[in-house]
Amino acid sequence: MIGKILAMALLAATFNLASAAADPAGDVLIDNFDGNDFSPGGGLYYRENFEQRAGTVEFQSEVKQSGTGALKLSIKPFCPNTNEDCSERAEIWEKTERRVPYNEGVWYGFSVKFADPIPRGDHRYLIAQWKREIGPEAVGDFSPFLALRLNQGKLFATIETNYVAPSKAQGSSSVKACGDKRTPVWFRPDTNQMRALVATDTNWTPQDGSQFNSCTDAIVVTDHGNKLPTPDSGWIDFAIYTKPGPDGSGHVEIFANKKWIVTVKGHVGHADKGLGANQYFKFGPYRAADKTDWTLYYDNFRRSPRCADVLDADICPMP
Repeated sequence: MIGKILAMALLAATFNLASAAADPAGDVLIDNFDGNDFSPGGGLYYRENFEQRAGTVEFQSEVKQSGTGALKLSIKPFCPNTNEDCSERAEIWEKTERRVPYNEGVWYGFSVKFADPIPRGDHRYLIAQWKREIGPEAVGDFSPFLALRLNQGKLFATIETNYVAPSKAQGSSSVKACGDKRTPVWFRPDTNQMRALVATDTNWTPQDGSQFNSCTDAIVVTDHGNKLPTPDSGWIDFAIYTKPGPDGSGHVEIFANKKWIVTVKGHVGHADKGLGANQYFKFGPYRAADKTDWTLYYDNFRRSPRCADVLDADICPMP
């Protein structure tokens, strides 16, 4: 079924190329990574900068989910020392001219497979992230408004937004104590940010979420009864809807392997002075400086304003 969806969407992507600059949110982007370079209809590229020099990108055919090829993205130790001021990346970015306006919703799909060994340290690892453009007048270090993360070999998802003071004093609490319509959160008022824990894999324990030791009602998570797959479970196909809304109008949907994981509504993203007009997506291994090699495989990237171009139409929660 994914193959049929991709074939139909590829036709739409070709049709939409001419109008990309006029309406990037209406674009359908597809890249199956079956060739020797990025597809012109995919709107993707490998960004060159200091941190990306830790990474390598390879179009290969030995490990793939479908078609004839997939991306192999790897990082190796590169930073002068393992301090928190240096990161190592091998990330694929959306081209600037294809980015979606920050206040509009869009669906993303991609498949990922963790190569052995899977990192199992207590460390900062990301496999995909969605951010707002940062202009020259912006002050601060803005975390992704949505991120798929790994820690101690366990997969989880977080939402970041501007700090919203709790409705009443919370103190320190366990992530098990938040209850309905309240979400585990890590408050960071010193940076005007807070990070919410919105989805976890089946191996996650409350102790793994000790950082999220408070609760918020500014972000509401609807659990649909499914956990994220574990990193060692093989290919994981994500379908994710993102619509930032720092004012409380944000909306995120997360599907994995055609199972509905969570719906997130409320405060999503940042509204600080100097931030740009668009959101953008990047995927690939990203970590704080480390001492080991790390490899991920990616296949079947797609992006569309319509769910049915990314996920089977009969399980889409909306058009």
